[in-house]
Amino acid sequence: MPDPASTPDLDLRLVRYFTAVAEHRHFGRAAEALRITQPSLSRQIRRLEQQVGARLLDRTPQGSRLTEAGEVFRPRAEALLRSAAQAVTRARAADPSRISVGYSTGVIVTPAVRELRRRYPDAEVHTQFVGCDAIHTALLDHQVDAVVARSPFPADRLRVSVLYDEPRVLLVPLDHRLAGKESVTLADIADEPLPRLRQADPAWNAYWRLDPRPDGRPAPDGPFIDALEDKFELIAAGEAVAVAAGLRAATMRPDVTGIPLHGVEPSHVLLATRAGDRSRLVTAFREAARAHLTGPVPA
Repeated sequence: MPDPASTPDLDLRLVRYFTAVAEHRHFGRAAEALRITQPSLSRQIRRLEQQVGARLLDRTPQGSRLTEAGEVFRPRAEALLRSAAQAVTRARAADPSRISVGYSTGVIVTPAVRELRRRYPDAEVHTQFVGCDAIHTALLDHQVDAVVARSPFPADRLRVSVLYDEPRVLLVPLDHRLAGKESVTLADIADEPLPRLRQADPAWNAYWRLDPRPDGRPAPDGPFIDALEDKFELIAAGEAVAVAAGLRAATMRPDVTGIPLHGVEPSHVLLATRAGDRSRLVTAFREAARAHLTGPVPA
């Protein structure tokens, strides 16, 4: 029987990073899929190699390749991750009195959470903010059990349903040429730069930048931002305009105003859970969300 003191203490997060690089055979593509920076991914892989005590990956001009040790480690690493996920799933199923509900920027889940706590007063119901770039990972890694967020985000292995829609609006500074108009169209902002969220899924940036436009033209590039909140400073300073969901977004700053944007599909507020998760609290939260999250909370 192996000595527990001599067993390597592997970080499962690092093991997951390794399997992503092994799958993509490229650090850049793996970093994009994991939604982290390439330098950070390289550092995490080096940490894993130190824990394992062997070099697992070699960089090549074409990308990366598994070393002999990496080829041996990969199937066992994938089995380890599957085993960990199964352990978490079974443990949670054995203790159905806990649930963690995630929410993204500008989305309010309080009415549904209150209803769930009323129906199950002995349950532990937690809420947790989840960034728009981490929704898929947070669910599949069991950091949360349900998420209410705006589209788009990856939906594979998830059960996703629409709770309600919000019209999209254009956010501009108060002294902008379009400020005060009753509505605008894409033609009105054909040459206006829109910010780009760094590290975001390309589909997310495309959706909120309306890129490409209906005529095939790319949306003008605006500055990069690291967080959604950064866009308000750019807008107020006159460096960019931005598309948001609902006029309520314009109330976040007194020096920014919102204008209804016509001819654009509305934003969808979605409820996402893991596919196949039928625990009583997840099922109850889905019911509470459909009953109580039917539109934006008035400002």
